[in-house]
Amino acid sequence: MQKRGINIDSLVLIFSIIIFAQLLSYVVPQGAFETMPFPDNPSRDMVIAGTYAPVAAEDEVSLPPWYFLIGITKGLADAQDIIFLIFIVGGVIEVLRKTGAIDAALHRSVARLGHSPWILMAGCFFMFSLGAFTIGMGEEYVPLIPIIVTMTLAMRMDAVVAMGMVWIPYGIGWGTAAVNPFGVLIAQNIAGVPLTSGWEFRLIMLFAFLLLGFHHLYRYAMKVRKDPSASYVADIDYSSGFEAPDDIELTKARIGVLLVFLAGLVFFVWGAAKHGWYILELNAVFFGIGILGAAIARMGPVQVSQTFIEGAAKLTAPALIVGFARAIAVVLEDGQIIHSIVNSIASALEGFPADVSALGMLVVQSVTNFFIPSGTGQAFVTMPIMSPLATLTGVPQQTAVLAFQMGDGFTNMIVPTSALVMGALALGRVPYTAWLRFAGPLMLKIFALGAFFIVISIHFGEALNFT
Repeated sequence: MQKRGINIDSLVLIFSIIIFAQLLSYVVPQGAFETMPFPDNPSRDMVIAGTYAPVAAEDEVSLPPWYFLIGITKGLADAQDIIFLIFIVGGVIEVLRKTGAIDAALHRSVARLGHSPWILMAGCFFMFSLGAFTIGMGEEYVPLIPIIVTMTLAMRMDAVVAMGMVWIPYGIGWGTAAVNPFGVLIAQNIAGVPLTSGWEFRLIMLFAFLLLGFHHLYRYAMKVRKDPSASYVADIDYSSGFEAPDDIELTKARIGVLLVFLAGLVFFVWGAAKHGWYILELNAVFFGIGILGAAIARMGPVQVSQTFIEGAAKLTAPALIVGFARAIAVVLEDGQIIHSIVNSIASALEGFPADVSALGMLVVQSVTNFFIPSGTGQAFVTMPIMSPLATLTGVPQQTAVLAFQMGDGFTNMIVPTSALVMGALALGRVPYTAWLRFAGPLMLKIFALGAFFIVISIHFGEALNFT
């Protein structure tokens, strides 16, 4: 599901940026590019390089002091399709969780993979990365932390290994996701490229990054097995508190729910690729998944309704973040300065190859994730600027989306402003400093590989069907 490391600080930060955007409208020269529809998405416009011109004096605007409040309202209205998507998917996932199917499948898989360290690690990497790669799962993994810690301790490893088996594939799954409705689909929508496009290249990246992450984790795990004093949490007491939860039986009904869920995802990917399905159809598919799943689990209508509302309510914060984040672009657009900002950045990058611009986008997205630990919110804050900037600097739109994904997803593993990460570390009794000591070197390796793939996507994207 959607990353839920969202708190009031994120909202305050974005609200402050909205006000700052309005203040900029009083000092930044107003100007605009000529635009044209995106070839693959006529409902979205793209700028035309070399057409920037200052706004004529008689056409200049001056936003009233209270306009930022209007901007928030307009932002919520403009982002309504994504906001409704968040509520619907959140409600449906809650219904599926109520059936017990998701938790039972995860617990059963972890238990059966616990015969040897490398099998357990590989299995966890596959499951957790797939969940993030497809529907942006993350919070669902938190209850598994005590179980996996128990298993790693029994295998003479430590809690850092357990955390790595969950959060490394989680971050990699987000960073390379193909159909995650809370990340890549939103960014692709803003960038004007077809939903789920480029999934083949992203799948290749997923396996490459998983191999890198597995190597890093396995080396550490074997080091701890050989010498327990080498553990980064050797001084932590793990003598109690790690018991398995109740009711994790994988019944036939729960298997049926899982099959409906997977079939629904495959159905949407097919529709998006063959018939150009978009967010409207995605909402319909998730509704169908929820209804069929509830029917198989024999949930009553009242229970389904209440559970759906509970799930949607849990995602009120992310939904508001999206609307407020969209308001930033609204204020910049209505103040007629968003193109001026893009033109200034593009002018500073003039003469640099597209590779440099794309890697700069990766840096910006990574830093932004520290302040806005929400994939949906970050997409609406950064992509309205990064998308036209990509056009002006010769960076393919698909590469701009990839830079967003990597900057947002990979740092999910370590960003301390995410309640999801910090909560999981607390459950596993892993101090943040110990986790950073382990994950820091891995992040350097991951970003080096990420830079390689970004460059490849620029020069060979068309040949790799990454367009």
